[in-house]
Amino acid sequence: MSVQPEGYRDPHAYEASDPETALKYAIQHIRGDRTEIIEGVIEPVSPSWGHELAANRIRRQLEPVLGRLNCEIGAGNVDLPGTNNWYIPDLAVVPYELAKNAGALLPDQTLLIVEVTSDSNADTDRVVKRRRYAEFRAPLYLLVDRQERSCSLFSHPGELGYSRVDGPHPFGTPIELPEPFGIAIDTKDLG
Repeated sequence: MSVQPEGYRDPHAYEASDPETALKYAIQHIRGDRTEIIEGVIEPVSPSWGHELAANRIRRQLEPVLGRLNCEIGAGNVDLPGTNNWYIPDLAVVPYELAKNAGALLPDQTLLIVEVTSDSNADTDRVVKRRRYAEFRAPLYLLVDRQERSCSLFSHPGELGYSRVDGPHPFGTPIELPEPFGIAIDTKDLG
């Protein structure tokens, strides 16, 4: 986990002369909708019940270790400074101290990011977000691919992507989360 990078601008501070900050400020003030920016395209977040079911099943399995890690789990804002990207992952595990004070976190401030694919955005989660999360050093990225009925765990991020991939594994195959988690995620009821 890191401190804000040099040149980082708080997305909550409005500066009309900075288009990136202005766009990210505006996206946070759309009433009634949760909205992401993916490669400069504004996308509303409106998950289906099946999508939410998969995310909640993973959440329940992670909750027992959160106290030990002094972490929280949620679907808060994730900023990718220097890009026109503003994500709302389906789940992110983050340190309590960061979660209680942050308007948005950076991917490298998370311990785990989970994305669950939908019919409308599967390739975004499989390709674009995986690449961007690696570039911004999210240590673990769990992709729950409901269309392919599989899960993949990506680790060891770098500018060229994740160097380790565990999967894809068909639903029903446990996914081992490394330390600090040290648990296996049951994937049989995610689809």
